[in-house]
Amino acid sequence: MADQTARREERRAVRIWPVISTLHRRIESRTLILLIAAAAGVWTFLNVGGEVTEGETDAFDRAVLLALRSPADVNDPLGPRSFEEAMRDVTALGGFTVLTIVTVVGVLAFLLHGKLRHALVLAGSVLSAQFVSEFAKSLYDRARPDLVSHGSYVYSGSFPSGHSMLSAATYLTLAMLISSVEQTRGTKRMVYGLALILMVAVGVSRVYLGVHWPSDVLGGWALGAAWSLLAWIILLRLGSRPEPPRD
Repeated sequence: MADQTARREERRAVRIWPVISTLHRRIESRTLILLIAAAAGVWTFLNVGGEVTEGETDAFDRAVLLALRSPADVNDPLGPRSFEEAMRDVTALGGFTVLTIVTVVGVLAFLLHGKLRHALVLAGSVLSAQFVSEFAKSLYDRARPDLVSHGSYVYSGSFPSGHSMLSAATYLTLAMLISSVEQTRGTKRMVYGLALILMVAVGVSRVYLGVHWPSDVLGGWALGAAWSLLAWIILLRLGSRPEPPRD
């Protein structure tokens, strides 16, 4: 009897082991892909930063910035005044106040649903992104655009765009965290799509208002996206697995 039980346990272990091994390889492969993607984001940021330091982006930056201005008056952005005011509202979505509110609400929501890991990852990602943004600004110490008047108040260095980086880090990380606990495929797509729209809109608004060069925004997007990918890796390392998609 004992021998039969032992053989059954052995057969069960033989059947289960391939499943565990496959799952382990899948998780490791996902982590490796995320690491490569995050490294690509950091490399893009450093590459853009190097081009900025050498002045290689000046022609591109000036051309794009002036293309968004009236030919008759470079201090007048294209479009009616109402559109300019709307762009100020959009740029506020990447500002300190709005992102702080979004982060606090997100952290509280995850805590109320018993998702401590998600709350910690969101808070840690946003706080560390803020620190890295300020450090990078002081490191590159790039002057703000001087071709046009500024449509929004500025008080720090130009590269990278803090609004662009922090909106990418915050909204993409939040989308990843929501997607990891959401089972519906359509909802996953919606939260990622909304995060991308917000990220792009904030970056474009910074150039439109004349407070950042286009290369500042590209650098901010690259570093912010890399930061959200690192947050995803940390979530996986903490043991949280995404919910399988369900139509």
